[in-house]
Amino acid sequence: MTSFLFGAAGFVLAMAALGLVVILRRPAEVDHMMAAQLLGTAGVAILLLLAAATETPPIVDVALLLALFAAFAAVAFVRSAPDRESEVSKATSDG
Repeated sequence: MTSFLFGAAGFVLAMAALGLVVILRRPAEVDHMMAAQLLGTAGVAILLLLAAATETPPIVDVALLLALFAAFAAVAFVRSAPDRESEVSKATSDG
């Protein structure tokens, strides 16, 4: 069972690396945020698989912290984005 969990962790790592290569080739900031979310999600999955394989419970705590940081990064990105609705309403009311 341990070798299966390590193999699954390696597979998730390979798929995350492939996804990062595809996402980071795009120039948009949203794509870079998607890369950060992919790292967070894949990192949590890998850490949980490794925690189960090595029977080391503290790794689960690290995975939970990584999930929390990824959520904070998404919120910070959304809050820092310009308010597009107000820009559209200003443009249509000025003309």
